[in-house]
Amino acid sequence: MKKIHFDTLQETLYNEKLSNGLDVYILPKRGFSKTFVTFTTKYGSVDRTFIPRGKKEEVTVPDGIAHFLEHKMFEKEDGDVFQKFSVNGASANAFTSFTRTAYLFSATDKLYDNTEILLDFVQEPYFTEKTVEKEKGIIAQEITMYDDEPDWRLYFGTIENLYHEHPVKIDIAGTVESIQDITAEHLYECYETFYHPSNMVLFVVGAVDPEEMMAFIKQNQDAKTFDEPAEIVRIFPKEGDAIASTERTLAMDISKPKFNLGMKCNKTNVAGEEMLIQELSSSLVLDLLFGRTSTFYTAAYNEGLIDESFSYDFTLENGFGFAMVGSDTDQPQQLESAIRKTVQDAVDHWPITTVELDRMRKKKIGQFMRSLNSPEFIANQFTRYAFNDMNLFDVVPTLEKLTVDDLQAAFRTFSDNSGHSVYSVVPANKDQ
Repeated sequence: MKKIHFDTLQETLYNEKLSNGLDVYILPKRGFSKTFVTFTTKYGSVDRTFIPRGKKEEVTVPDGIAHFLEHKMFEKEDGDVFQKFSVNGASANAFTSFTRTAYLFSATDKLYDNTEILLDFVQEPYFTEKTVEKEKGIIAQEITMYDDEPDWRLYFGTIENLYHEHPVKIDIAGTVESIQDITAEHLYECYETFYHPSNMVLFVVGAVDPEEMMAFIKQNQDAKTFDEPAEIVRIFPKEGDAIASTERTLAMDISKPKFNLGMKCNKTNVAGEEMLIQELSSSLVLDLLFGRTSTFYTAAYNEGLIDESFSYDFTLENGFGFAMVGSDTDQPQQLESAIRKTVQDAVDHWPITTVELDRMRKKKIGQFMRSLNSPEFIANQFTRYAFNDMNLFDVVPTLEKLTVDDLQAAFRTFSDNSGHSVYSVVPANKDQ
């Protein structure tokens, strides 16, 4: 078992790759009573075309199947897994993102009992056509609920504007129509391909003895039989820098318009340190251009262009990336002009100096250090970094060495006006 000490953070991480390929990480936290355990597969909604394990021909599965599979994993022949966690005093959950599916629990007691439940239920699939059909109705209701959520529609509408072909533009849960085509055979095919231990990470953080926990996990895994690890072949359509749509509007039953400006990232074939530098630099650029201490924010707020809903964000994964800036606003055209002007001014006259970078860098490091007080944050974030060959605990040393040139290079990946698009959700009676 490797022992990795991070001097800056005063944390020690324990890691071992087991013989079946499973990567196990354990982070003891002194003084904590609660422990979080996540069991995550590198399989998300964008993985819709791939070559199934043991086969030679690629397949394209129905949209939403990764999320559907996550739902079905909790239902077993002998009942619902949530009840088993509940009996042991644990709180369990799961989520599916664009690139991963995570199963997790938190508990203050019976840590090993709950860890065994987690490992066993994720590694013992049980799907029948009857239970799959029953689940379609449940998930269809969930999709319908999200369809009624204006912020969710704004978010995905913006992504749809930016991408022609990449499956990131498809809602993680799919559509009511697409999930009707999912079968138990589909679920087993996806499970066998993406849920092999060599494509998964187990992360434990909290009140835990690392040696005892690692021995327990190894004993559990050694008692099971798995196929040999095999490379997963994922196929993605070609996606250029051009956007799919410059502007679209959706009418919904809301009282105040919602506006988003999306900026497509043109450098997404990255991983490891390069990705971490680009991601952190892009985030700092947005902080400096649009954060609460920025010239833009002060002016836009005073002019009533934005309210407390104002937000901005940068997303980067291998194969896709985008920045978003938006707010609820009664003046969407004026807000669009203000955001575009801020971006173009930065293109024409780069405004960020070393002094400003140092100020924002200190703030960012402070925010990150505070977030490390939350085992839940660490548990949820660590695996995303690991799947992109990054380390969550390299964030601080990477922030410390970022330069103004790094920020300018990152900004150039999404600042080109030709890659920008706007999406608005407007009150139904104001639809154009």
